[in-house]
Amino acid sequence: MKTALIQIGNSRCIRIPDSFLEQCQFPDVVELENYGDHLIIRPTSNPRSGWEDAFRRMRENGDDKLPDDVSQSADEWDIKEIP
Repeated sequence: MKTALIQIGNSRCIRIPDSFLEQCQFPDVVELENYGDHLIIRPTSNPRSGWEDAFRRMRENGDDKLPDDVSQSADEWDIKEIP
């Protein structure tokens, strides 16, 4: 598909047809990347996606508790640095 670049203020824009947006399932915010002479548009990544499930599994497995005795988990650096 060919489309024209449109001048809006100091920017140039493209119109993306709804059918393309629906097919790609883009959210309201996307990431742009310049790859040589190509423009890549992709959904934004969520760096914390999956954390909620991971924390839930930790809680279910009892892995979300701090050790009672911190000295048990101290390594050489902790021993030298903690007065």
